[in-house]
Amino acid sequence: MGLGAYADRNNQADNRTMHMNDEQKGAVIADEKRWNTRALIVDDDVPIRELLIDYLARFNILATGVTDGTAMRQAMQADTFDVVVLDLMLPGEDGLTLCRWLRSESDIPILMLTARCEPTDRIIGLELGADDYMSKPFEPRELVARIQTILRRVRDDRSEQRANIRFDTWRLNSVLRQLVADDGLVVPLSNAEFRLLWVFIERPRRVLSREQLLDAARGRSIEAFDRSIDLLVSRLRQKLGDDPKAPQLIKTVRGEGYLFDARDIG
Repeated sequence: MGLGAYADRNNQADNRTMHMNDEQKGAVIADEKRWNTRALIVDDDVPIRELLIDYLARFNILATGVTDGTAMRQAMQADTFDVVVLDLMLPGEDGLTLCRWLRSESDIPILMLTARCEPTDRIIGLELGADDYMSKPFEPRELVARIQTILRRVRDDRSEQRANIRFDTWRLNSVLRQLVADDGLVVPLSNAEFRLLWVFIERPRRVLSREQLLDAARGRSIEAFDRSIDLLVSRLRQKLGDDPKAPQLIKTVRGEGYLFDARDIG
């Protein structure tokens, strides 16, 4: 069903929300359903905006509609969204300008819409950081499918990044709890060693006391005294090839604790 046909049916069937604005529609829907995804629709075409708010609700996507870039920024300051559906042709700042701004401020997924079919617009939009591109008119169900595909890809990418964290010449596989060197050498870690290294990675270039590290690394194999952390750090340095006499990665800060001085963590 295309936009026109669905709009006719929607106008006949949904008298309850016919006179509500976008925010009121969103509030009513929020009271009735459980939401998996929050979407921000930036489009100055009010009928399309209202149509999408209602249609996306069927798929547990709570949508908020705004007209222009100013309202978009206000909405993003006031709330958190999983995806932005951004029209190319807008009053004031156009969609390409807003796409560039969004990508400079965050990594939120962006799906661009346009009534223009110029290939150049699509290429520029994708080069500016849009994740996908759809031409008007479009099937509402296809829009849902594309949103779901974008979010699934983003979640997979973030999970992969979280599962494999690089620092210096090492990669930490958080699923297998293994260190992998540039040459492919695999170094297994004990549970305590993994937890300690994870704390260091999450708080790089910060002095961490023995008490903080003990709380983070504590397990059935760790005794509750400060020197156990010293022994654990010594074992971890050995596995990382960090010279105990002049460590460069896990540095000792006398009287305070340890500092993880890895670079390019990510």
